[in-house]
Formats: sequence, C-alpha cells, structure tokens
Amino acid sequence: MAQVFPFRAFRYNPQLAPFQNVLTQPYDKISPEMQQKYYGAHPANLITVEKGREYPGDGPGNNVYSRAAAAFKDWDAKHIIVQDASPSFYAYTQDFTVPGTAERRTRRGFIGAGRLEEYSAGVIFRHEHTLSGPKADRLELLRNTRTHTGQLFMLYSDPRKRVDTILAETESAGAPATEVRDEYDVIHRLWVVSDAGKVSAMQAAMADQKLVIADGHHRYETALNYRNERRTQIGSVDPNAPHERAMMTFINTRSEGLVILPTHRVAANVHDFSWPAVRRHLEPWFSTEVFAFTNDAEKESARGNFLARLKAAAAQRAVGAYPAAGEGQRAFYLLVLRAGVDLAQLLPNVSPLQRELDVVLLHEGILEPALGITMQAVTKEANLTYEREAANALDAVDSGRAQISFFLNACGVEKVVEIATANEVMPQKSTDFFPKLLSGITMYRV
Repeated sequence: MAQVFPFRAFRYNPQLAPFQNVLTQPYDKISPEMQQKYYGAHPANLITVEKGREYPGDGPGNNVYSRAAAAFKDWDAKHIIVQDASPSFYAYTQDFTVPGTAERRTRRGFIGAGRLEEYSAGVIFRHEHTLSGPKADRLELLRNTRTHTGQLFMLYSDPRKRVDTILAETESAGAPATEVRDEYDVIHRLWVVSDAGKVSAMQAAMADQKLVIADGHHRYETALNYRNERRTQIGSVDPNAPHERAMMTFINTRSEGLVILPTHRVAANVHDFSWPAVRRHLEPWFSTEVFAFTNDAEKESARGNFLARLKAAAAQRAVGAYPAAGEGQRAFYLLVLRAGVDLAQLLPNVSPLQRELDVVLLHEGILEPALGITMQAVTKEANLTYEREAANALDAVDSGRAQISFFLNACGVEKVVEIATANEVMPQKSTDFFPKLLSGITMYRV
C-alpha cells in the first residue's frame, strides 16, 4: 500500500558547514533561547529556514519566508549544501538516553520520499487533530523554499524486520556520512543507501505497509495542501512529480528503540478549585493512595515513591495528582480506577477504544466533570499547559503558577497504531515520541 521512493537529498557540506553548527531541532521544538543559540552557531545554520526571525519592517517581498528562500539559493550557489548524485534511501540511527533513566537505546529507521495520500485512501493514518495556524505558516514557507527540511515521522509494522536487516548491514559496512550530537545528548548518524538492489528490496518490503504519523501531523497536511495547489497550477496530476511526495523517516514498531514519553497536565485559573471537593466527586470511581510529607526531605522521598507507584499501577489505570498546599495536608495523590468500574458509564461520550487511554480518562473522567475544564477550554489552552518533565509540573504548583498538576503514564506504541488505524484520533499532546528527528540532516526539494 505504501509507496516509498529514493531521492537525491540536499545535504550540508561539512567542509563549509560543520553538522554540529548547522542542524536544528524541528521548528515546533525551538524555543526563543534555542533560536538565538542557532543564529550564533553558524551563518548557514538551518534556523534561518526552519524558524527564522521576524522583524518589525517585514512585509511582502521581505519577510521570514523570503529570507528562507534567499538563504537556500545562496547556500546552493556557494556549495554549502550539495545534492547527492544518485537517488538514495538514508539509514538513520539515534543513540539516546531514555529521559529519567540511565538506559541507553538506539532507534533505527530510514529516510525516503513517501507518496502523499489522503487519509480516506486507508494508507496513511493520523492519531491527532491539527490546528490551522501552524499549517498556514508551514505552507507559506514551503511555497517560498520548495524544500522539506524536516522529516515526517512514520510508523509501520513488519515483524519480519526486512528493512531493519538491510539497515543493519549498511551500518556495519562503513562509517556514517553524518554524525552529530545534539543538545539532548542524542547522537544522530546517517548512511547513504544507493545500491539499486537494496533500494528495490526496501521498496518491496514497504509496499504492503500501512503508515501511521507518529510526529509531524501539521507538516503532513501542509504537504498535502501544497500538492493540491501544485496540481491546480499545473492543471494535471503527475504521479512522479516531487510535490506528490514528502520526506519521511520510517520506523518499524517491531524494532527496538521506540520510546513514547508521557506529557503531564498543569492546571491553573480553575474557578472555585477545591481539591477536597474534587476527591469527593471522584470517590465512586477512583481509590486514592496518599504520599504525604511535611518537609523538603520527606517531599523528595514521597515524590520518588509516588512516581514509582504511578508507573507500577499502569495496568490498573492510574493518574497522579499534586494539588497546591493550603487546604490541609501536603501530599501527592495516586488515583487508581476501582476494579469493576463501568467505563461506559464513566465515559459515555467516547468510543470503547478511547476509553482505554489514560489521557482520555483524565480529560473526560476528571478534568471536565470534577474541575469543569471542558474540551473547548483545553483547545483554547485557557486552563491547561503541558510539561514533559515531572519536575517542571511539580514546580508549577510549588511556585504558585498552577493549582494542580496531573501525571500520566506513557501510551504504548501499539495503542497509538490501533487508534489511528481505526480512524480515531487522540487528544492533543497524548504522545511525545523521543527523541525528535533532526532537521536538515537531509533535505528534499519539491
């Protein structure tokens, strides 16, 4: 089902632009501080394209998008970026430490040009909704640069690991063409796979696959919109045209190294918030384990026990909570779904598949009925913000910036695939695939 093609990537010339100084994180992960750091790293840093600065005098013909296009033209002319001679796939590994542990893992995949498909075709599936703002920004950038700098993160499932075998052979055959360590201590390595036999074998192995977007929903739908614009401009559909494809990294769900991190919820500005009232409301549905403390030393021990117990109770469906002090006991609370609870009664407005998600249990079973935080409020980000690091979520409460933080276990990759291929979507910020794919390690011109 999936059509995957080799392509002639544009890549940085390390003699003129050392990888360490020019590659960036994806645009939506770049903070203002990171943006400033990237600008200072090298004149040809990808930041000019990936997330360029805006200036007060910007207007038509002179703006963040036109400057991105001019940068590409300049780098190409000066051979700072160079196009590969042969259509290739690109073996891509990431060595990383799982956050919050000492465990080191390697995630393996490959970069190729995947054919763009409407979701209705049943080939490519999403697992979350998108917002209009980011898509408008990325579409204008694509119109100007006609280049994909970041890869779409796509999942497929092959228990035979046919592609993985070829990638492992490629890794063992020689040194990588690219190797760079990013700011999260992730080592990214890239090998060029141009051998015709290997390319054909990889295409054949992917031909019967369905693809699930793990990361990059906004960029995928932007690529679809751009494709449709180009079809209208040309007045025909050319299946071999570059704009009919997008740059994707393909990861086998059956291979090691796939890590999804939980994204915790931080609530503020909740009207008439009362933790005792919330507990009373939830009592029929959840049992509560209390991890109390009276000083900082006890707090650290209680925190460790609380987070360990949250993880251990994953199969029982557990959500952690840390309310602000001021209403009595200082404590962490573990809310565990009571045995025998009828989830159809607790969550009547969601599908059976969605009821199996802890994030839905939190939003539909706790946030809305007990705190009055509706999905409309969530969309507007009126009450909720999101934190990957548990420490940051705790600090938001201790500093007075939040009234309560909620903690989740990570969702399994199998559940993401099951939800997506059933044509359902998960709430925003349900998954955080770690690490992110590095932008600029390959670039695809459309």
